[in-house]
Amino acid sequence: EAHCKEFLFCGQEPFVADEYIERLAWRTPGGGSRGGEAFDPKRLLEEFVNHIQELQVMDERIQRKVEKLEQQCQKEAKEFAKKVQELQKSNQVAFQHFQELDEHISYVATKVCHLGDQLEGVNTPRQRAVEAQKLMKYFNEFLDGELKSDVFTNSEKIKEAADIIQKLHLIAQELPFDRFSEVKSKIASKYHDLECQLIQEFTSAQRRGEISRMREVAAVLLHFKGYSHCVDVYIKQCQEGAFLRNDVFEDAAILCQRVNKQVGEIFSNPETVLAKLIQNIFEVKLQGYVKDQLEEHRKSDAEQYLKNLYDLYTRTTNLSSKLMEFNLGTDKQTFLSKLIKSIFISYLENYIEVEIGYLKSRSAMILQRYYDSKNHQKRSIGTGGIQRIKERLRQRTNLPLGPSIDTHGETFLSQEVVVNLLQETKQAFERCHRLSDPSDLPKNAFRIFSMLVEFLCTEHIDYALETGLAGIPSSDSKNANLYFLDVVHQANTIFHLFDKQFNDHLMPLISSSPKLSECLQKKKDIIEQMEVKLDMGIDTLNCMIGQMKHILAAEQKKTDFKPEDENNVLIQYTNACVKVCGYVRKQVEKIRNSMDGKNVDTVLMELGVRFHRLIYEHLQQYSYSCMGGMLAICDVAEYRKCAKDFKIALVLQLFDTLHALCNLLVVAPDNLKQVCSGEQLANLDKNILHSFVQLRVDYRSARLARHFS
Repeated sequence: EAHCKEFLFCGQEPFVADEYIERLAWRTPGGGSRGGEAFDPKRLLEEFVNHIQELQVMDERIQRKVEKLEQQCQKEAKEFAKKVQELQKSNQVAFQHFQELDEHISYVATKVCHLGDQLEGVNTPRQRAVEAQKLMKYFNEFLDGELKSDVFTNSEKIKEAADIIQKLHLIAQELPFDRFSEVKSKIASKYHDLECQLIQEFTSAQRRGEISRMREVAAVLLHFKGYSHCVDVYIKQCQEGAFLRNDVFEDAAILCQRVNKQVGEIFSNPETVLAKLIQNIFEVKLQGYVKDQLEEHRKSDAEQYLKNLYDLYTRTTNLSSKLMEFNLGTDKQTFLSKLIKSIFISYLENYIEVEIGYLKSRSAMILQRYYDSKNHQKRSIGTGGIQRIKERLRQRTNLPLGPSIDTHGETFLSQEVVVNLLQETKQAFERCHRLSDPSDLPKNAFRIFSMLVEFLCTEHIDYALETGLAGIPSSDSKNANLYFLDVVHQANTIFHLFDKQFNDHLMPLISSSPKLSECLQKKKDIIEQMEVKLDMGIDTLNCMIGQMKHILAAEQKKTDFKPEDENNVLIQYTNACVKVCGYVRKQVEKIRNSMDGKNVDTVLMELGVRFHRLIYEHLQQYSYSCMGGMLAICDVAEYRKCAKDFKIALVLQLFDTLHALCNLLVVAPDNLKQVCSGEQLANLDKNILHSFVQLRVDYRSARLARHFS
């Protein structure tokens, strides 16, 4: 059994049957687990049987012990349950006693309260009677004309004297004047004297910085008529030495911050006192300062006046925002707004008229100064131009615009002027946002926008476009300078700046008002008007084509395509082709730099189509030998390279077709029909093909005519 216990309970590891059997066999002599021992199965079996019997005995003993412990546990559980029931009964009894005690305490408390009420009912009349007796005693002293009581003669008892005289003053007001005029006069005189003494005492305490004494005196004066005078004295003395720097707004903020920490320790109504201090600062200090700053420039210098008004109003509203942190009563927002309005009302009523007047004169001066620097006198362009231009665009005729004006390369557009105008307008929008009443803000912003449109768009950009249009040379001019594209380039850049200001500064002011649609429509009209005039600049393309014609007429020779010596041609393409392509490339680059968006493609397409027509018609003027035809093909190939710079599919397609047509100038007669039925020429009119074949010098030969018929 001892061995069983040893095997079963050795260590704290969980019981494993295989390991248990292995250990038993190892410890049994002849078990075969030890080295060098002979295996004895009988002895091992005998050991196992004995061990099993010992385990069975041990199991029976443990089972009896378990049953005994279970019976003991059940017995103790019953005893514990019985004890819990007894405790619950005891608790119920204690709770009942507590309820009875609570009811008894409530009954006693009710009796005590009732007794207290009875005592108070007896004591209050007694106190009133005593108080009335004292007041009658003091009243008799005034009636006799001699104040003997210590409370009136001792200066240290001014607080008690003030309380008595305040009550006597109220009583005296109820007495008939004819019988008690003299005593009423004496009481009023004493009331006034004490009031003055208290105010003087408050003033002295404030100068000494004695907060506790100020609080005591203020509490006494609270019931006197002169309490408001006490507050006035406090406000006046608070401001002594507070405004010594140049920044009155910062001084005011510091003063209010200091008083806000102090006023609650002195007065019973600190928010009223602080509000009265702020009102005094606004109506006296700030109003006087604002008037001095604005009246000086109101009639003489509108620019400085507007800057000062904006600055002063902004600093005043910033001060108001700081004061919002303090307790000033229920509706401090309305209170502060009224104070600000009282200061600036006379200046804000006509603000927008001053703003518009200044903006108009300033913008006109900026423009005039620019034109004077150019020694240019603005000329009237005339009316009805837009309709005339629209009709011109509709008809696409080549009628001249009128007498050309030589601008000497000047675009009459200035980045500096534009920046100055936009800066002035930006500042005007900022002032408008700050100084306008919310209900008038969209309307005022629209008026400022109208000024910008008038001077920037109409008087500057539109005038430059009109002048540029008038300066476009006729299509037959030689060595024409196409400055209109420079005008377009600068106008495009300027209008982007205009559009940015529209979105950044005007839109936030009108976004939620009916003026939004009006402004958008006005902007749309301006864009359309300018686009019409820019479209009118398409006549510049006529000038470009004219320049190409002059180059071709001057440089192209008939012998280029019908050389005298067919075997001695050393050039790859003609001189006329080189110069035309160089000119075209410059103009394409200029157009790309002058315009943006879809306008670039539209203009380049128009120029490309006209360029193709010019070359097509030009080639129709010459006769071509075999080597001349090859040279024409080389020229067209170069023109096609130039056409690639347009990056327009239609233009490149036109020159591809023209290149294919030029092959008809050199192809063998037997192959003409095959070439004409090729992919690029199959859809062309037969007359066009025939017109190119006729340009060959050998066209009259019977063989060629027979093959092409």
